[in-house]
Amino acid sequence: MKNKEQFKFKYEILGWILFIVSALFFIGSSIRSGDMIGLFGGLFFLIACFIFLIPYLSSDHSG
Repeated sequence: MKNKEQFKFKYEILGWILFIVSALFFIGSSIRSGDMIGLFGGLFFLIACFIFLIPYLSSDHSG
C-alpha cells in the first residue's frame, strides 16, 4: 500500500509541475503579445499552483 501512495504522490507532483510550466508559458505569451489581462490571469494561476503545492511540501511523504 505504501508503494501505491508514493506512486500517486509522484504523479500528483508531476501534474503540478506541468501546470506550473504551462502557467509560465502562458505568462510569457501574454507578455510577448502585451495582453495585461492574460498576464494577470497567468500570474494568479501560477500563484494558485504554488498554494496548492504547500500541503505536499509541508507534510512528510518520504517514507
